[in-house]
Amino acid sequence: MRYIPLTDSDKKEMLSTIGISSIAELFNTIPKEVRLKRPLKIRNAMPEEGTLAFMKTLAGNNNPASANSTFLGAGSYNHFIPSAIDQIAGRSEWYSAYTPYQPEISQGTLQAIYEFQSYVCGLFGMEVANASMYDGASAMAEAILMAARLSKKDEVVISNLVHPRWREVSKTFVSNRGIKLVETIDQHSGRVDVANLEKSINENTSAVVVQSPNFFGNVEDLRAIGDLCKEKGILFIVGVAEVISLGILKPPGEFGADIVVGEGQSLGLPQSYGGPYLGLFATRQKFLRQMPGRLSGKTKDAEGRDGFVLTLAAREQHIRREKATSNICTNQALCALRATMFLSLLGKTGFKETAKANFNASAVLRKKIASSKKIETPFKHPFFNETVVTLKKDPTAVNAKLAKAGIVGGLDLSRFYPDMKKSMLLAVTELTKKEEIDTLIKKLEG
Repeated sequence: MRYIPLTDSDKKEMLSTIGISSIAELFNTIPKEVRLKRPLKIRNAMPEEGTLAFMKTLAGNNNPASANSTFLGAGSYNHFIPSAIDQIAGRSEWYSAYTPYQPEISQGTLQAIYEFQSYVCGLFGMEVANASMYDGASAMAEAILMAARLSKKDEVVISNLVHPRWREVSKTFVSNRGIKLVETIDQHSGRVDVANLEKSINENTSAVVVQSPNFFGNVEDLRAIGDLCKEKGILFIVGVAEVISLGILKPPGEFGADIVVGEGQSLGLPQSYGGPYLGLFATRQKFLRQMPGRLSGKTKDAEGRDGFVLTLAAREQHIRREKATSNICTNQALCALRATMFLSLLGKTGFKETAKANFNASAVLRKKIASSKKIETPFKHPFFNETVVTLKKDPTAVNAKLAKAGIVGGLDLSRFYPDMKKSMLLAVTELTKKEEIDTLIKKLEG
Protein backbone atom coordinates (compact mmCIF):
# COMPACT_ATOMS: atom_id res chain seq x y z
CA MET A 1 0.00 0.00 0.00
CA ARG A 2 1.39 3.42 -0.98
CA TYR A 3 1.37 6.36 1.41
CA ILE A 4 -0.31 9.37 -0.21
CA PRO A 5 -0.27 12.43 2.07
CA LEU A 6 -3.19 14.84 2.27
CA THR A 7 -2.94 18.24 0.62
CA ASP A 8 -4.03 21.43 2.38
CA SER A 9 -7.19 21.50 0.27
CA ASP A 10 -7.93 17.88 1.23
CA LYS A 11 -7.68 18.80 4.90
CA LYS A 12 -9.94 21.84 4.49
CA GLU A 13 -12.57 19.75 2.73
CA MET A 14 -12.50 17.09 5.45
CA LEU A 15 -12.78 19.69 8.23
CA SER A 16 -15.68 21.39 6.43
CA THR A 17 -17.47 18.05 6.03
CA ILE A 18 -17.42 17.35 9.77
CA GLY A 19 -18.28 20.98 10.61
CA ILE A 20 -15.16 22.32 12.30
CA SER A 21 -12.64 24.97 11.28
CA SER A 22 -9.35 23.47 12.51
CA ILE A 23 -7.74 20.22 13.59
CA ALA A 24 -7.24 21.73 17.05
CA GLU A 25 -11.01 21.62 17.59
CA LEU A 26 -10.85 17.82 17.55
CA PHE A 27 -9.06 18.04 20.89
CA ASN A 28 -11.48 20.38 22.67
CA THR A 29 -12.49 17.62 25.08
CA ILE A 30 -8.92 17.49 26.45
CA PRO A 31 -8.46 20.03 29.30
CA LYS A 32 -6.27 22.94 28.25
CA GLU A 33 -4.02 22.59 31.28
CA VAL A 34 -2.78 19.16 30.15
CA ARG A 35 -2.25 20.04 26.50
CA LEU A 36 1.28 20.50 25.20
CA LYS A 37 1.65 24.15 24.24
CA ARG A 38 5.07 23.94 22.60
CA PRO A 39 6.58 21.91 19.76
CA LEU A 40 8.02 18.52 20.64
CA LYS A 41 11.72 18.64 21.48
CA ILE A 42 12.83 16.72 18.44
CA ARG A 43 15.17 17.59 15.61
CA ASN A 44 13.90 19.40 12.57
CA ALA A 45 13.50 17.48 9.33
CA MET A 46 16.79 16.24 7.87
CA PRO A 47 17.84 14.79 4.50
CA GLU A 48 17.82 11.00 4.31
CA GLU A 49 21.58 10.65 4.67
CA GLY A 50 21.53 12.90 7.73
CA THR A 51 18.67 10.95 9.28
CA LEU A 52 20.50 7.65 8.77
CA ALA A 53 23.67 9.02 10.35
CA PHE A 54 21.68 10.36 13.32
CA MET A 55 19.88 7.04 13.85
CA LYS A 56 23.19 5.14 13.69
CA THR A 57 24.54 7.43 16.39
CA LEU A 58 21.54 6.67 18.59
CA ALA A 59 21.88 2.93 17.92
CA GLY A 60 25.51 3.16 18.99
CA ASN A 61 24.33 3.97 22.50
CA ASN A 62 22.79 0.51 22.81
CA ASN A 63 24.64 -2.14 24.76
CA PRO A 64 23.52 -5.52 23.33
CA ALA A 65 24.07 -8.82 25.09
CA SER A 66 26.42 -9.90 22.30
CA ALA A 67 28.85 -7.14 23.28
CA ASN A 68 29.10 -8.28 26.90
CA SER A 69 29.55 -11.27 29.12
CA THR A 70 25.95 -11.78 30.20
CA PHE A 71 24.78 -13.45 33.40
CA LEU A 72 21.29 -11.97 33.60
CA GLY A 73 18.36 -14.34 33.02
CA ALA A 74 15.25 -14.33 35.22
CA GLY A 75 12.86 -15.19 32.40
CA SER A 76 14.78 -13.79 29.41
CA TYR A 77 17.74 -15.74 28.07
CA ASN A 78 20.62 -15.08 25.70
CA HIS A 79 20.54 -18.12 23.39
CA PHE A 80 22.01 -18.72 19.95
CA ILE A 81 19.58 -18.09 17.08
CA PRO A 82 20.34 -19.84 13.77
CA SER A 83 20.70 -17.35 10.90
CA ALA A 84 18.17 -19.27 8.84
CA ILE A 85 15.40 -18.12 11.17
CA ASP A 86 15.88 -14.42 10.42
CA GLN A 87 16.21 -15.18 6.73
CA ILE A 88 13.05 -17.28 6.40
CA ALA A 89 10.86 -15.45 8.93
CA GLY A 90 11.68 -12.16 7.21
CA ARG A 91 9.93 -13.18 3.99
CA SER A 92 6.99 -10.92 3.19
CA GLU A 93 4.39 -13.70 3.11
CA TRP A 94 4.98 -14.39 6.83
CA TYR A 95 5.05 -10.80 8.02
CA SER A 96 1.55 -10.59 9.42
CA ALA A 97 0.27 -11.70 12.80
CA TYR A 98 -3.33 -11.25 11.72
CA THR A 99 -5.83 -14.05 12.06
CA PRO A 100 -5.94 -16.43 9.05
CA TYR A 101 -9.72 -16.19 8.66
CA GLN A 102 -9.73 -17.36 5.03
CA PRO A 103 -8.22 -20.87 4.92
CA GLU A 104 -8.23 -20.97 1.13
CA ILE A 105 -5.50 -18.31 1.05
CA SER A 106 -3.87 -19.04 4.44
CA GLN A 107 -2.78 -22.66 4.16
CA GLY A 108 0.89 -21.87 4.84
CA THR A 109 0.14 -19.89 7.99
CA LEU A 110 -2.39 -22.42 9.25
CA GLN A 111 0.01 -25.32 8.66
CA ALA A 112 2.79 -23.47 10.49
CA ILE A 113 0.44 -22.92 13.45
CA TYR A 114 -0.53 -26.60 13.37
CA GLU A 115 3.13 -27.64 13.44
CA PHE A 116 3.77 -25.18 16.28
CA GLN A 117 0.93 -26.70 18.33
CA SER A 118 2.36 -30.16 17.72
CA TYR A 119 5.78 -29.06 18.97
CA VAL A 120 4.28 -27.52 22.11
CA CYS A 121 2.39 -30.72 22.89
CA GLY A 122 5.62 -32.67 22.47
CA LEU A 123 7.61 -30.31 24.68
CA PHE A 124 5.05 -30.27 27.49
CA GLY A 125 3.84 -33.87 27.25
CA MET A 126 0.25 -32.71 26.77
CA GLU A 127 -2.59 -33.63 24.41
CA VAL A 128 -3.63 -30.30 22.92
CA ALA A 129 -2.06 -26.85 22.57
CA ASN A 130 -3.38 -23.55 21.28
CA ALA A 131 -1.93 -21.31 18.58
CA SER A 132 0.00 -19.29 21.23
CA MET A 133 -0.60 -16.50 23.73
CA TYR A 134 0.99 -13.07 24.14
CA ASP A 135 3.69 -14.21 26.60
CA GLY A 136 4.33 -16.58 29.48
CA ALA A 137 2.83 -14.24 32.07
CA SER A 138 -0.53 -13.82 30.33
CA ALA A 139 -0.58 -17.55 29.54
CA MET A 140 -0.31 -18.33 33.26
CA ALA A 141 -3.06 -15.83 34.08
CA GLU A 142 -5.32 -17.47 31.48
CA ALA A 143 -4.55 -20.89 32.96
CA ILE A 144 -5.71 -19.69 36.37
CA LEU A 145 -8.94 -18.33 34.89
CA MET A 146 -9.45 -21.61 33.03
CA ALA A 147 -8.96 -23.62 36.25
CA ALA A 148 -11.61 -21.51 37.99
CA ARG A 149 -14.06 -22.11 35.11
CA LEU A 150 -13.47 -25.86 35.22
CA SER A 151 -13.67 -26.29 38.99
CA LYS A 152 -16.21 -23.56 39.82
CA LYS A 153 -13.98 -22.69 42.80
CA ASP A 154 -12.46 -19.31 43.59
CA GLU A 155 -9.05 -19.91 45.22
CA VAL A 156 -5.74 -20.77 43.61
CA VAL A 157 -2.57 -21.64 45.52
CA ILE A 158 0.57 -20.34 43.83
CA SER A 159 4.19 -20.70 44.89
CA ASN A 160 6.07 -17.44 45.35
CA LEU A 161 8.89 -19.03 43.38
CA VAL A 162 6.79 -18.57 40.25
CA HIS A 163 8.29 -15.65 38.30
CA PRO A 164 7.32 -12.45 40.21
CA ARG A 165 6.16 -10.70 37.03
CA TRP A 166 4.00 -13.67 36.10
CA ARG A 167 2.40 -13.52 39.53
CA GLU A 168 1.78 -9.78 39.18
CA VAL A 169 0.10 -10.23 35.81
CA SER A 170 -2.01 -13.07 37.19
CA LYS A 171 -3.14 -10.90 40.11
CA THR A 172 -4.20 -8.20 37.66
CA PHE A 173 -6.16 -10.67 35.53
CA VAL A 174 -8.10 -12.14 38.46
CA SER A 175 -8.52 -8.96 40.53
CA ASN A 176 -12.06 -8.32 39.27
CA ARG A 177 -13.08 -11.92 38.74
CA GLY A 178 -13.63 -12.92 42.37
CA ILE A 179 -10.62 -15.25 42.36
CA LYS A 180 -8.22 -15.27 45.31
CA LEU A 181 -4.51 -16.08 44.85
CA VAL A 182 -2.91 -17.65 47.91
CA GLU A 183 0.89 -17.46 47.80
CA THR A 184 3.08 -20.00 49.57
CA ILE A 185 6.40 -18.69 50.91
CA ASP A 186 9.11 -20.90 49.41
CA GLN A 187 12.18 -18.69 48.93
CA HIS A 188 13.86 -19.93 52.12
CA SER A 189 13.78 -23.57 51.05
CA GLY A 190 14.52 -22.79 47.38
CA ARG A 191 11.62 -24.85 46.06
CA VAL A 192 8.08 -25.81 47.02
CA ASP A 193 7.70 -27.38 50.46
CA VAL A 194 5.00 -29.95 49.73
CA ALA A 195 3.96 -30.25 53.39
CA ASN A 196 3.37 -26.49 53.64
CA LEU A 197 1.67 -26.53 50.25
CA GLU A 198 -0.86 -29.06 51.53
CA LYS A 199 -1.70 -26.77 54.45
CA SER A 200 -2.65 -24.01 52.00
CA ILE A 201 -5.19 -26.17 50.18
CA ASN A 202 -8.83 -26.13 51.26
CA GLU A 203 -12.28 -26.96 49.90
CA ASN A 204 -12.33 -23.76 47.82
CA THR A 205 -9.00 -24.45 46.06
CA SER A 206 -9.33 -24.92 42.32
CA ALA A 207 -5.66 -25.38 41.41
CA VAL A 208 -2.03 -25.34 42.48
CA VAL A 209 0.44 -23.33 40.38
CA VAL A 210 4.20 -23.90 40.35
CA GLN A 211 7.09 -23.14 38.01
CA SER A 212 9.84 -25.61 37.13
CA PRO A 213 12.68 -24.83 36.90
CA ASN A 214 11.48 -22.19 39.33
CA PHE A 215 12.54 -18.54 39.50
CA PHE A 216 15.71 -19.55 41.35
CA GLY A 217 16.57 -22.11 38.67
CA ASN A 218 15.80 -25.08 40.92
CA VAL A 219 13.87 -28.06 39.56
CA GLU A 220 10.66 -28.68 41.48
CA ASP A 221 9.53 -32.10 42.67
CA LEU A 222 6.63 -32.22 40.21
CA ARG A 223 5.90 -35.85 41.02
CA ALA A 224 5.15 -35.09 44.68
CA ILE A 225 3.15 -31.95 43.85
CA GLY A 226 1.21 -33.74 41.12
CA ASP A 227 0.37 -36.61 43.46
CA LEU A 228 -0.87 -34.15 46.08
CA CYS A 229 -3.12 -32.40 43.55
CA LYS A 230 -4.54 -35.74 42.42
CA GLU A 231 -5.19 -36.77 46.01
CA LYS A 232 -6.98 -33.48 46.73
CA GLY A 233 -8.92 -33.54 43.46
CA ILE A 234 -7.62 -30.17 42.26
CA LEU A 235 -6.02 -29.03 39.02
CA PHE A 236 -2.25 -28.86 38.61
CA ILE A 237 -0.79 -25.95 36.62
CA VAL A 238 2.92 -25.85 35.73
CA GLY A 239 4.77 -22.88 34.27
CA VAL A 240 8.04 -23.18 32.35
CA ALA A 241 9.98 -19.94 31.89
CA GLU A 242 13.04 -21.62 30.36
CA VAL A 243 11.73 -24.16 27.85
CA ILE A 244 15.24 -25.20 26.79
CA SER A 245 15.28 -27.13 30.09
CA LEU A 246 12.81 -29.60 28.58
CA GLY A 247 15.62 -30.92 26.41
CA ILE A 248 16.86 -32.87 29.44
CA LEU A 249 13.97 -32.74 31.92
CA LYS A 250 10.84 -34.85 31.71
CA PRO A 251 7.82 -32.84 30.51
CA PRO A 252 5.28 -31.67 33.13
CA GLY A 253 2.60 -33.82 31.51
CA GLU A 254 4.37 -36.94 32.78
CA PHE A 255 3.82 -35.74 36.35
CA GLY A 256 0.09 -35.25 36.04
CA ALA A 257 -0.04 -31.58 35.03
CA ASP A 258 -3.50 -30.53 33.80
CA ILE A 259 -2.39 -27.24 32.23
CA VAL A 260 1.15 -26.30 31.22
CA VAL A 261 2.15 -22.79 30.20
CA GLY A 262 5.48 -21.35 29.19
CA GLU A 263 7.50 -18.53 27.71
CA GLY A 264 8.81 -19.29 24.22
CA GLN A 265 11.47 -16.54 24.03
CA SER A 266 14.28 -19.09 24.24
CA LEU A 267 13.05 -20.69 21.01
CA GLY A 268 14.61 -18.42 18.41
CA LEU A 269 13.40 -15.04 19.69
CA PRO A 270 15.87 -12.26 20.52
CA GLN A 271 15.67 -10.62 23.93
CA SER A 272 14.85 -7.34 22.19
CA TYR A 273 14.16 -5.07 25.19
CA GLY A 274 11.56 -7.51 26.52
CA GLY A 275 9.41 -8.32 23.52
CA PRO A 276 7.54 -9.34 21.55
CA TYR A 277 7.63 -12.70 23.27
CA LEU A 278 5.60 -15.87 22.95
CA GLY A 279 3.13 -17.52 25.31
CA LEU A 280 2.82 -21.32 25.21
CA PHE A 281 -0.35 -23.02 26.42
CA ALA A 282 -1.27 -26.72 26.50
CA THR A 283 -3.80 -28.85 28.33
CA ARG A 284 -5.63 -32.18 28.40
CA GLN A 285 -8.04 -33.12 25.60
CA LYS A 286 -10.97 -33.24 28.02
CA PHE A 287 -10.44 -29.54 28.85
CA LEU A 288 -10.25 -28.42 25.23
CA ARG A 289 -13.48 -26.40 25.23
CA GLN A 290 -12.26 -24.21 28.08
CA MET A 291 -8.86 -23.49 26.54
CA PRO A 292 -8.36 -19.80 25.65
CA GLY A 293 -7.19 -18.52 22.29
CA ARG A 294 -7.53 -20.45 19.06
CA LEU A 295 -6.48 -23.73 17.52
CA SER A 296 -5.54 -24.81 14.01
CA GLY A 297 -6.70 -28.25 12.95
CA LYS A 298 -5.92 -30.64 10.10
CA THR A 299 -8.72 -31.96 7.89
CA LYS A 300 -9.51 -33.10 4.32
CA ASP A 301 -10.96 -30.96 1.54
CA ALA A 302 -13.64 -32.04 -0.95
CA GLU A 303 -10.99 -33.74 -3.08
CA GLY A 304 -9.44 -35.65 -0.17
CA ARG A 305 -6.37 -33.44 0.15
CA ASP A 306 -4.92 -32.40 3.52
CA GLY A 307 -6.03 -28.96 4.58
CA PHE A 308 -5.73 -26.72 7.63
CA VAL A 309 -8.43 -24.58 9.25
CA LEU A 310 -9.19 -22.77 12.48
CA THR A 311 -11.14 -25.38 14.41
CA LEU A 312 -11.54 -23.60 17.74
CA ALA A 313 -11.76 -19.90 18.46
CA ALA A 314 -13.65 -19.60 21.72
CA ARG A 315 -13.11 -15.89 22.20
CA GLU A 316 -15.73 -13.18 22.50
CA GLN A 317 -15.13 -11.88 18.95
CA HIS A 318 -16.28 -15.19 17.51
CA ILE A 319 -18.99 -16.48 19.82
CA ARG A 320 -21.49 -15.13 22.34
CA ARG A 321 -19.64 -13.14 24.94
CA GLU A 322 -21.02 -15.05 27.91
CA LYS A 323 -19.69 -18.30 26.46
CA ALA A 324 -16.25 -16.96 25.50
CA THR A 325 -13.21 -18.24 27.39
CA SER A 326 -10.97 -15.25 26.68
CA ASN A 327 -10.78 -11.92 24.91
CA ILE A 328 -7.26 -12.49 23.55
CA CYS A 329 -7.33 -10.78 20.16
CA THR A 330 -4.69 -12.65 18.20
CA ASN A 331 -1.92 -15.18 18.58
CA GLN A 332 1.77 -14.34 18.27
CA ALA A 333 1.92 -15.82 14.76
CA LEU A 334 5.33 -14.54 13.69
CA CYS A 335 6.91 -15.40 17.04
CA ALA A 336 5.31 -18.85 16.95
CA LEU A 337 6.69 -19.30 13.43
CA ARG A 338 10.20 -18.51 14.66
CA ALA A 339 9.82 -21.02 17.49
CA THR A 340 8.65 -23.66 15.02
CA MET A 341 11.66 -22.98 12.78
CA PHE A 342 14.01 -23.13 15.77
CA LEU A 343 12.72 -26.51 16.90
CA SER A 344 12.67 -27.95 13.38
CA LEU A 345 16.23 -26.78 12.65
CA LEU A 346 17.59 -28.25 15.88
CA GLY A 347 15.52 -31.43 15.86
CA LYS A 348 15.32 -33.69 18.91
CA THR A 349 19.04 -34.31 19.05
CA GLY A 350 20.03 -30.66 18.64
CA PHE A 351 17.48 -29.51 21.20
CA LYS A 352 18.78 -32.06 23.70
CA GLU A 353 22.39 -31.06 23.06
CA THR A 354 21.52 -27.38 23.53
CA ALA A 355 19.91 -28.19 26.88
CA LYS A 356 22.98 -30.20 27.91
CA ALA A 357 25.26 -27.29 26.99
CA ASN A 358 23.18 -24.97 29.18
CA PHE A 359 23.31 -27.35 32.11
CA ASN A 360 27.04 -27.99 31.70
CA ALA A 361 27.73 -24.26 31.79
CA SER A 362 25.71 -23.91 34.99
CA ALA A 363 27.52 -26.91 36.48
CA VAL A 364 30.84 -25.14 35.85
CA LEU A 365 29.48 -22.04 37.57
CA ARG A 366 28.26 -24.06 40.56
CA LYS A 367 31.65 -25.78 40.86
CA LYS A 368 33.44 -22.43 40.86
CA ILE A 369 31.08 -21.11 43.52
CA ALA A 370 31.59 -24.20 45.68
CA SER A 371 35.35 -23.66 45.67
CA SER A 372 35.09 -19.96 46.53
CA LYS A 373 35.50 -18.66 50.07
CA LYS A 374 33.68 -15.40 49.38
CA ILE A 375 30.63 -16.63 47.44
CA GLU A 376 28.17 -19.35 48.28
CA THR A 377 24.88 -20.75 47.05
CA PRO A 378 22.19 -21.38 49.67
CA PHE A 379 20.51 -24.23 47.78
CA LYS A 380 21.62 -27.74 46.89
CA HIS A 381 18.59 -28.78 44.81
CA PRO A 382 18.71 -30.08 41.24
CA PHE A 383 18.99 -27.05 38.94
CA PHE A 384 19.15 -26.03 35.30
CA ASN A 385 20.93 -22.88 34.04
CA GLU A 386 20.31 -20.43 36.91
CA THR A 387 21.56 -20.33 40.44
CA VAL A 388 21.26 -18.10 43.50
CA VAL A 389 24.46 -16.79 45.10
CA THR A 390 24.98 -14.98 48.39
CA LEU A 391 27.53 -12.19 48.30
CA LYS A 392 29.44 -10.22 50.93
CA LYS A 393 28.48 -6.92 49.28
CA ASP A 394 25.35 -5.23 48.01
CA PRO A 395 24.37 -6.73 44.61
CA THR A 396 23.56 -3.31 43.11
CA ALA A 397 27.08 -2.05 43.83
CA VAL A 398 28.53 -5.30 42.56
CA ASN A 399 26.59 -5.05 39.29
CA ALA A 400 27.77 -1.47 38.78
CA LYS A 401 31.35 -2.65 39.16
CA LEU A 402 30.76 -5.55 36.76
CA ALA A 403 29.25 -3.23 34.16
CA LYS A 404 32.47 -1.21 34.02
CA ALA A 405 34.27 -4.43 33.13
CA GLY A 406 31.83 -5.24 30.31
CA ILE A 407 29.88 -7.80 32.33
CA VAL A 408 26.11 -7.83 32.74
CA GLY A 409 25.67 -9.16 36.25
CA GLY A 410 22.81 -11.09 37.80
CA LEU A 411 19.46 -10.03 39.22
CA ASP A 412 19.38 -8.42 42.66
CA LEU A 413 16.80 -10.68 44.33
CA SER A 414 15.95 -8.15 47.02
CA ARG A 415 13.81 -6.40 44.37
CA PHE A 416 11.30 -9.23 44.70
CA TYR A 417 12.29 -10.89 47.98
CA PRO A 418 13.13 -8.12 50.50
CA ASP A 419 14.63 -10.57 53.01
CA MET A 420 17.29 -11.66 50.48
CA LYS A 421 19.40 -8.51 50.77
CA LYS A 422 22.70 -9.84 49.43
CA SER A 423 21.44 -12.49 47.05
CA MET A 424 21.90 -12.47 43.29
CA LEU A 425 20.40 -14.71 40.59
CA LEU A 426 22.97 -15.68 37.95
CA ALA A 427 22.14 -17.28 34.60
CA VAL A 428 24.33 -18.95 31.99
CA THR A 429 23.50 -20.43 28.60
CA GLU A 430 25.24 -22.36 25.85
CA LEU A 431 26.80 -19.05 24.78
CA THR A 432 28.60 -18.54 28.11
CA LYS A 433 32.31 -19.36 27.88
CA LYS A 434 34.32 -20.90 30.72
CA GLU A 435 36.68 -17.91 30.60
CA GLU A 436 33.73 -15.58 31.18
CA ILE A 437 32.70 -17.59 34.23
CA ASP A 438 36.26 -17.45 35.58
CA THR A 439 36.32 -13.67 35.15
CA LEU A 440 32.92 -13.29 36.83
CA ILE A 441 34.00 -15.28 39.89
CA LYS A 442 37.16 -13.20 40.27
CA LYS A 443 35.16 -9.99 40.06
CA LEU A 444 32.60 -11.24 42.58
CA GLU A 445 35.38 -12.20 44.99
CA GLY A 446 37.25 -8.90 44.53
